[in-house]
Amino acid sequence: MDAKIIESAKEAVIKHDMDKAIELTNSSIADGVNPLELMNDAFIPAINAVGDLFGRGQLFLPELVQAADVMKAVTALINDALPDKADEKAGTILIATVKGDVHDIGKGIVVSMLNANGFTVHDLGRDVATELIVDKAIELDVDVIGTSALLTTTMGCQKDLEKILKDKGVRDKFKTIVGGAPVTVRWADKIGADAYAEDAQDAVVKIKALLGK
Repeated sequence: MDAKIIESAKEAVIKHDMDKAIELTNSSIADGVNPLELMNDAFIPAINAVGDLFGRGQLFLPELVQAADVMKAVTALINDALPDKADEKAGTILIATVKGDVHDIGKGIVVSMLNANGFTVHDLGRDVATELIVDKAIELDVDVIGTSALLTTTMGCQKDLEKILKDKGVRDKFKTIVGGAPVTVRWADKIGADAYAEDAQDAVVKIKALLGK
Protein backbone atom coordinates (compact mmCIF):
# COMPACT_ATOMS: atom_id res chain seq x y z
CA MET A 1 0.00 0.00 0.00
CA ASP A 2 1.10 3.57 -0.73
CA ALA A 3 3.13 4.93 2.19
CA LYS A 4 1.31 8.27 1.86
CA ILE A 5 -2.04 6.60 2.55
CA ILE A 6 -0.64 4.85 5.61
CA GLU A 7 0.85 8.08 6.96
CA SER A 8 -2.32 10.06 6.25
CA ALA A 9 -4.46 7.43 8.00
CA LYS A 10 -2.20 7.48 11.03
CA GLU A 11 -2.28 11.26 11.19
CA ALA A 12 -6.07 11.42 10.80
CA VAL A 13 -6.67 8.96 13.64
CA ILE A 14 -4.04 10.38 16.02
CA LYS A 15 -5.31 13.92 15.44
CA HIS A 16 -8.90 12.61 15.57
CA ASP A 17 -9.69 14.33 12.27
CA MET A 18 -13.00 12.70 11.36
CA ASP A 19 -13.47 14.50 8.03
CA LYS A 20 -9.98 13.64 6.83
CA ALA A 21 -10.30 10.01 7.87
CA ILE A 22 -13.63 9.57 6.10
CA GLU A 23 -12.40 11.34 2.98
CA LEU A 24 -9.25 9.20 2.92
CA THR A 25 -11.25 5.99 3.35
CA ASN A 26 -13.77 6.82 0.65
CA SER A 27 -11.19 8.05 -1.86
CA SER A 28 -8.89 5.06 -1.26
CA ILE A 29 -11.70 2.57 -1.79
CA ALA A 30 -12.87 4.48 -4.88
CA ASP A 31 -9.32 4.26 -6.23
CA GLY A 32 -9.38 0.49 -5.90
CA VAL A 33 -7.51 0.00 -2.63
CA ASN A 34 -8.51 -3.29 -1.00
CA PRO A 35 -10.68 -2.32 2.02
CA LEU A 36 -9.11 -5.03 4.17
CA GLU A 37 -5.59 -3.87 3.33
CA LEU A 38 -6.64 -0.33 4.22
CA MET A 39 -7.77 -1.62 7.60
CA ASN A 40 -4.79 -3.89 8.28
CA ASP A 41 -1.99 -1.75 6.89
CA ALA A 42 -3.22 1.75 7.72
CA PHE A 43 -5.95 2.09 10.32
CA ILE A 44 -5.11 -0.73 12.73
CA PRO A 45 -1.49 0.50 13.10
CA ALA A 46 -2.93 4.00 13.53
CA ILE A 47 -5.23 3.09 16.43
CA ASN A 48 -2.42 1.01 17.97
CA ALA A 49 -0.22 4.12 17.84
CA VAL A 50 -2.96 6.06 19.62
CA GLY A 51 -3.00 3.44 22.36
CA ASP A 52 0.78 3.67 22.73
CA LEU A 53 0.66 7.46 22.98
CA PHE A 54 -2.09 7.27 25.59
CA GLY A 55 -0.11 4.72 27.56
CA ARG A 56 2.92 7.04 27.59
CA GLY A 57 0.85 9.99 28.74
CA GLN A 58 1.28 11.85 25.44
CA LEU A 59 -2.41 11.64 24.65
CA PHE A 60 -5.27 12.32 27.04
CA LEU A 61 -8.61 10.60 27.54
CA PRO A 62 -10.77 13.06 25.53
CA GLU A 63 -8.37 12.67 22.59
CA LEU A 64 -8.42 8.90 22.95
CA VAL A 65 -12.23 8.89 22.86
CA GLN A 66 -12.29 11.09 19.76
CA ALA A 67 -9.71 8.91 18.02
CA ALA A 68 -11.86 5.89 18.87
CA ASP A 69 -14.88 7.58 17.27
CA VAL A 70 -12.85 8.15 14.11
CA MET A 71 -11.83 4.50 14.08
CA LYS A 72 -15.42 3.36 14.50
CA ALA A 73 -16.50 5.54 11.56
CA VAL A 74 -13.86 4.22 9.17
CA THR A 75 -14.47 0.64 10.32
CA ALA A 76 -18.14 1.01 9.38
CA LEU A 77 -17.19 2.36 5.94
CA ILE A 78 -14.73 -0.47 5.39
CA ASN A 79 -17.29 -3.06 6.48
CA ASP A 80 -19.77 -1.64 3.96
CA ALA A 81 -17.15 -1.81 1.22
CA LEU A 82 -16.19 -5.43 1.81
CA PRO A 83 -17.67 -7.86 -0.71
CA ASP A 84 -20.48 -9.98 0.67
CA LYS A 85 -18.68 -13.26 1.14
CA ALA A 86 -20.92 -14.66 3.88
CA ASP A 87 -21.16 -18.41 3.53
CA GLU A 88 -23.09 -20.58 5.99
CA LYS A 89 -20.51 -23.30 5.41
CA ALA A 90 -17.77 -21.04 6.80
CA GLY A 91 -19.60 -20.72 10.09
CA THR A 92 -21.91 -18.42 11.99
CA ILE A 93 -20.50 -16.21 14.73
CA LEU A 94 -22.22 -14.20 17.45
CA ILE A 95 -20.07 -11.45 18.92
CA ALA A 96 -20.64 -8.89 21.67
CA THR A 97 -18.92 -6.59 24.13
CA VAL A 98 -19.98 -7.68 27.60
CA LYS A 99 -22.29 -5.93 30.05
CA GLY A 100 -20.84 -2.83 31.68
CA ASP A 101 -18.29 -2.30 28.91
CA VAL A 102 -18.88 0.28 26.19
CA HIS A 103 -15.57 -0.15 24.34
CA ASP A 104 -16.00 -1.77 20.96
CA ILE A 105 -13.24 -0.61 18.59
CA GLY A 106 -11.49 -3.95 18.71
CA LYS A 107 -14.74 -5.84 18.26
CA GLY A 108 -15.54 -3.78 15.18
CA ILE A 109 -12.21 -4.75 13.64
CA VAL A 110 -12.82 -8.42 14.45
CA VAL A 111 -16.21 -8.21 12.72
CA SER A 112 -14.53 -6.74 9.62
CA MET A 113 -11.98 -9.55 9.52
CA LEU A 114 -14.59 -12.26 10.01
CA ASN A 115 -16.82 -10.80 7.30
CA ALA A 116 -13.86 -10.70 4.92
CA ASN A 117 -13.19 -14.36 5.61
CA GLY A 118 -16.70 -15.44 4.71
CA PHE A 119 -18.24 -15.91 8.14
CA THR A 120 -21.82 -14.93 8.89
CA VAL A 121 -21.52 -12.50 11.81
CA HIS A 122 -24.22 -11.35 14.23
CA ASP A 123 -22.88 -8.34 16.15
CA LEU A 124 -24.94 -7.59 19.26
CA GLY A 125 -23.00 -4.40 19.98
CA ARG A 126 -21.66 -3.27 23.35
CA ASP A 127 -22.82 -3.40 26.97
CA VAL A 128 -24.76 -6.61 26.28
CA ALA A 129 -26.26 -8.68 29.11
CA THR A 130 -24.86 -12.20 29.38
CA GLU A 131 -28.31 -13.80 29.38
CA LEU A 132 -29.13 -11.98 26.14
CA ILE A 133 -25.93 -13.26 24.53
CA VAL A 134 -26.90 -16.83 25.41
CA ASP A 135 -30.52 -16.41 24.30
CA LYS A 136 -29.47 -14.93 20.96
CA ALA A 137 -26.87 -17.66 20.39
CA ILE A 138 -29.59 -20.28 20.87
CA GLU A 139 -32.13 -18.37 18.75
CA LEU A 140 -29.70 -17.82 15.87
CA ASP A 141 -28.16 -21.31 16.17
CA VAL A 142 -24.62 -19.97 15.88
CA ASP A 143 -21.41 -22.00 15.88
CA VAL A 144 -19.22 -19.67 17.93
CA ILE A 145 -19.87 -17.10 20.67
CA GLY A 146 -17.21 -14.39 20.91
CA THR A 147 -17.08 -11.90 23.77
CA SER A 148 -14.88 -8.87 24.30
CA ALA A 149 -14.05 -7.32 27.68
CA LEU A 150 -11.88 -4.22 27.80
CA LEU A 151 -12.05 -3.67 31.57
CA THR A 152 -10.89 -5.97 34.34
CA THR A 153 -14.16 -5.21 36.11
CA THR A 154 -16.21 -6.70 33.24
CA MET A 155 -14.14 -9.83 32.59
CA GLY A 156 -16.34 -11.75 35.02
CA CYS A 157 -19.13 -11.66 32.44
CA GLN A 158 -17.08 -14.02 30.28
CA LYS A 159 -16.95 -16.44 33.19
CA ASP A 160 -20.69 -15.99 33.76
CA LEU A 161 -21.32 -16.87 30.12
CA GLU A 162 -19.67 -20.27 30.52
CA LYS A 163 -21.76 -20.97 33.65
CA ILE A 164 -25.07 -19.93 32.06
CA LEU A 165 -24.39 -22.08 29.00
CA LYS A 166 -23.76 -25.06 31.30
CA ASP A 167 -26.78 -24.31 33.49
CA LYS A 168 -29.00 -24.24 30.40
CA GLY A 169 -27.47 -27.51 29.18
CA VAL A 170 -26.29 -25.99 25.89
CA ARG A 171 -22.54 -25.57 26.49
CA ASP A 172 -21.71 -28.35 24.03
CA LYS A 173 -23.69 -26.64 21.27
CA PHE A 174 -21.23 -23.75 20.96
CA LYS A 175 -17.56 -22.93 20.81
CA THR A 176 -16.57 -19.87 22.85
CA ILE A 177 -13.76 -17.41 22.29
CA VAL A 178 -12.74 -14.47 24.46
CA GLY A 179 -10.65 -11.37 23.90
CA GLY A 180 -9.97 -7.83 25.07
CA ALA A 181 -7.07 -5.87 26.52
CA PRO A 182 -6.96 -7.46 30.02
CA VAL A 183 -7.91 -10.94 28.80
CA THR A 184 -5.25 -13.66 28.56
CA VAL A 185 -5.00 -17.28 27.46
CA ARG A 186 -4.68 -18.16 31.15
CA TRP A 187 -8.03 -16.48 31.85
CA ALA A 188 -9.62 -18.33 28.93
CA ASP A 189 -8.35 -21.64 30.30
CA LYS A 190 -9.47 -20.78 33.84
CA ILE A 191 -13.08 -20.01 32.89
CA GLY A 192 -13.36 -22.87 30.39
CA ALA A 193 -13.53 -20.91 27.15
CA ASP A 194 -12.50 -22.80 24.02
CA ALA A 195 -10.07 -20.15 22.78
CA TYR A 196 -8.44 -16.78 23.37
CA ALA A 197 -7.75 -14.26 20.60
CA GLU A 198 -4.98 -11.72 20.97
CA ASP A 199 -6.18 -9.54 18.09
CA ALA A 200 -8.50 -9.56 15.07
CA GLN A 201 -6.28 -11.67 12.85
CA ASP A 202 -5.74 -14.16 15.65
CA ALA A 203 -9.51 -14.34 16.15
CA VAL A 204 -9.97 -15.46 12.55
CA VAL A 205 -7.22 -18.08 12.89
CA LYS A 206 -8.59 -19.40 16.18
CA ILE A 207 -12.20 -19.54 14.99
CA LYS A 208 -11.19 -21.40 11.85
CA ALA A 209 -9.32 -23.87 14.06
CA LEU A 210 -12.31 -24.29 16.37
CA LEU A 211 -14.52 -25.10 13.40
CA GLY A 212 -11.94 -27.34 11.74
CA LYS A 213 -11.49 -25.05 8.75
